[in-house]
Amino acid sequence: MRPTPVAAIVAAAGLVLAAAVAALVGTPASDAVELVATAMGGAAIAGVAGTGLLHTLRRRSTRAQAVVVALTSVVAVGVGATAAADAMFLSTHDYGALLVILVSAGTVGLIAALVLGDRLVAASRSLGDVMQRIGDGGTPATSDGDPAAPEELAALGRRLEDMSSRLEAARARERALDASRRELVAWVSHDLRTPLAGIRAMVEALEDGVVTDDVTVDRYHRTMRLEVDRLAGLVDDLFELSRIQAGTLELHLEMASLSDLVSDALAGASPVASAKGVLLAGSLQGVAPDLEVATPDVLRVLRNLLDNAIRHTPPEGEVRLDAGVVGDHAVVSVHDSCGGIPPAELDRVFDLAFRGDTARTPEHDGGAGLGLAIARGIVEAHRGDIEVGNEDGGCRFTVRLPLPGAGAPAGAGAGA
Repeated sequence: MRPTPVAAIVAAAGLVLAAAVAALVGTPASDAVELVATAMGGAAIAGVAGTGLLHTLRRRSTRAQAVVVALTSVVAVGVGATAAADAMFLSTHDYGALLVILVSAGTVGLIAALVLGDRLVAASRSLGDVMQRIGDGGTPATSDGDPAAPEELAALGRRLEDMSSRLEAARARERALDASRRELVAWVSHDLRTPLAGIRAMVEALEDGVVTDDVTVDRYHRTMRLEVDRLAGLVDDLFELSRIQAGTLELHLEMASLSDLVSDALAGASPVASAKGVLLAGSLQGVAPDLEVATPDVLRVLRNLLDNAIRHTPPEGEVRLDAGVVGDHAVVSVHDSCGGIPPAELDRVFDLAFRGDTARTPEHDGGAGLGLAIARGIVEAHRGDIEVGNEDGGCRFTVRLPLPGAGAPAGAGAGA
C-alpha cells in the first residue's frame, strides 16, 4: 500500500510536535533524536506488519479489518514506547507500569474498534439490502440514511435511494408506454379491419354482379374512395407518430404570422363544422406576432385540435379558437361544448391511442386516437407546451409557442 499525502503530512506534523515537546521539557537534542528514531522505528515495524495483515484479510468483513487497524495502532504505540523505554533504561517498576498502561489503553482501543466495526457492518448490510431491493425491482423506503452510519456510507445510501426513485419512474414510464402501444395496436387493428371488410364486401359485390344499377355502383365507388382516403390518413398518422417517438421529426422553420395560421386552420375546419351543425368561431387578441415555426406542422396541430373539438361537440354546439400573446409566448386555445372530460381521463388525453370511453368505433371517433398525441409531439418539438382542462361545459386545449428570441425551436432537422 502506497503512503498517501495525508500520511506524509501526519508524519511531518508528528516530528514537529515531538521536537516541540522535547524542547518544552528540556530534553537534549541528541537524546530527543535518539528517542524519536527508536520509537518511530519500532512503531514502523509494527505498522508494516499490520499493513501486511490487513492486506491478507482484505476479503474478510469490515469488522475484522477495523479490529486489525485498531490493533495495529495499539501495537505500534506499544512497540515504540517499549523501545524508547529500553533506550531510557527505565526501572523495572516503571517499565511494568508502562506495560499496564499500554494494555489498558489498548483494550479500550480494541473495544472502540469493535463498536466501529459493528456500525460499518450494519451500514454495509443496510446498503446491501437496498441494492437487493433495487435489483428485485422494488423501491427502498426513502429516508435520511442510518444516523449511525459514516457519512460516506450514508451519502451512498441516499444516492442509491435517489437512483432507485429514478429507476422506478423510468419503469413506470416504460409500463405506461408499453400499455399505450398495446392499446394502439388494438385500436389500429380495429380501425383497419372494419373499413377493409367493407371495401372487400363492396368489391366482391361489384365483381359478382350483385350490384349493377349505376346509382349504387357510384355510391360503392365513392364509399371505397373515402375509406381508402381515411386509411391513407391513418397510415400517415402512424408514420408521423413514429418519427416523433424516434426523435427524427424534422422542422423546416420559417416566419409565419399567427393570424394566417389561425385563419387557415379555421378555413380548413369550417366545412366539417358546417356539415355537423357546429358553430365555429375565432378571435385574435391584440396584434398578431410572427412566429418561427414549421408552418405545415403547426397547422396540423391546430386542425387536429379543431377536428377533435368538432367531433365531440353536439350539433348546435360551439367550438371557439382564441389566439393572442401572453408574456413571451403566443397562445392558441380551442374551447368546445363536449360536456367536459372525466377528471380521471384528463391526464391521459394526450396518451398514445387514448380515445376515452365514448369513442369505441371509427364511426364515432374518426381516427385511431393519434391526433392529440401527434399534436403534443409537434408542439414539444417547437419547445412549446400543450395542456387541457375542463371549462364552461366543455374542455379547452391550450397551445403555447415561444416567440422568436424567447426560446429557440428545435430547428431544422432536430428531433422531437
